[in-house]
This record gives sequence, structure tokens and C-alpha cells, in this order.
Amino acid sequence: MGIAAAFVSGKGGTGKTSLCAAVASCLAAEGSRVLCVDLDVGLRNLDLALGMREEPLLPFTDVMSGEYRLDQIPPFAPLRELHLLSAPVTLAPEDVDPQAFSRFLDDCRAAFDWILLDAPAGIGAGFRLTAAADEIVLVTGADSAAMRDGRAAAERLKALTDVPARVIVNRVSPRMLRRMAETVDDIMDAVGLPLLGIVPEDPRVTLAAAHNTPLVLAAQKGAAAACLRIARRLKGVRTPIRAK
Repeated sequence: MGIAAAFVSGKGGTGKTSLCAAVASCLAAEGSRVLCVDLDVGLRNLDLALGMREEPLLPFTDVMSGEYRLDQIPPFAPLRELHLLSAPVTLAPEDVDPQAFSRFLDDCRAAFDWILLDAPAGIGAGFRLTAAADEIVLVTGADSAAMRDGRAAAERLKALTDVPARVIVNRVSPRMLRRMAETVDDIMDAVGLPLLGIVPEDPRVTLAAAHNTPLVLAAQKGAAAACLRIARRLKGVRTPIRAK
């Protein structure tokens, strides 16, 4: 059975969607059969982060309703193990039945090794769908505002669900951390969740999306290497947080 991991954030601007896309691409590049599901109902941009803006896309609600089957989701030519279901643009988050979504996710687990859910920013109506996941990945930044929002999001997560959660600190600048006189351990204490990974600030993330290319195929260092380590840690492989 596959594993569903939901990527969430306490606020927008943390790079959550780009990070979800990059980790998904790394998992697929290493041979896992991966399904990404964009849960930002009413909006959608996971296809842009994955390099799939020109690909034919199905909304996940069309598969939930039985209009399409999971085996009809087209594979992504550059990474044949990578698949995407987009968010419906004509619905509101409240229109999606959490119980129906949970049943849909069970079907996905039988067909894929990994299901990565890109939740809307914040812990609003769209977040309730992530309660059906097996693990939650909270994405935060290293600045004070992001850490405060990350702490609030972590506390709400614990109140809303018993799904285990870990944190990724994204867009980390070593110079900024030194200036703030903080360490990554301090950030983990501030957020209150175990650490899954650290991703450096890297302009190649934006360039890869602009060139409509998955990050794992566009770069081998920086954020790409960090996301590959995160993908391996998700799989339970003993992998260092940082490159040695």
C-alpha cells in the first residue's frame, strides 16, 4: 500500500508547493510510482511547479466521482512514474466531501507508492482533507514571522488530527541564520515538530519552473540535492539532513 503525505504551511509564501513538487519529482526519479494531488480547490499551481503546464490535466474530483479512473491519469513524459491530479477550479473547498476524499485516497494507495497532497496555505477549510493522510509535512521559513506561523500551525495540527507531522525549513540562508544568532535546532524548538529536512534558498527552483522542467532534472546541487535527501528520508532511508 502506498503512503499519503500532505504538505501544509501556516501561511503563504513558504515555497510549499515548489517543495512538494520537487520532492515528488525526486521520488519518481528514483523509481517510485508517485501521484501528486493539488488540494488548492478554486486555484491551482502545482502543475507549474512540476513543469506540467502544457500537460492534459484531470481534477481529482473527476476521479472521486467515478467519471475517470486512476489508470486514466496520463503519465508525465520526462518522468514516467510521476502523475498529477489538479484542483477543480469551479468548486469551493467546502464542496469536497472529506469522507469521499478519504475513500478516494484509499484507492490511490492501492495504485501508487506515494501520494503527495499539496494543501492550500493556512489551516482553513481545505486543510480538513489532509486528515486522511498518513503523514503531514509542515513547511516553514527561518524568519521570525514564519516560525511564529509555523508554531501556530503545528498547534492546530495537533488539535485537529493525530496524523504524525514533521517540519521542513525552506529557503534557508546560512548568512541570515548567523545574523539572527539562531541555529536550525532553535527553529525546530520554536516550531515544535521533528525535523524532516532543510532546503537552502536557491534561484534554480524558480528557473526550473520558468523552463517548465522538474527541479530534479534541472539541477543536482542546492535545493535539488536537499529535496532528494528529504525524499529518501520520507522512504525511511538513513540520510543526513545536510550534505557533508
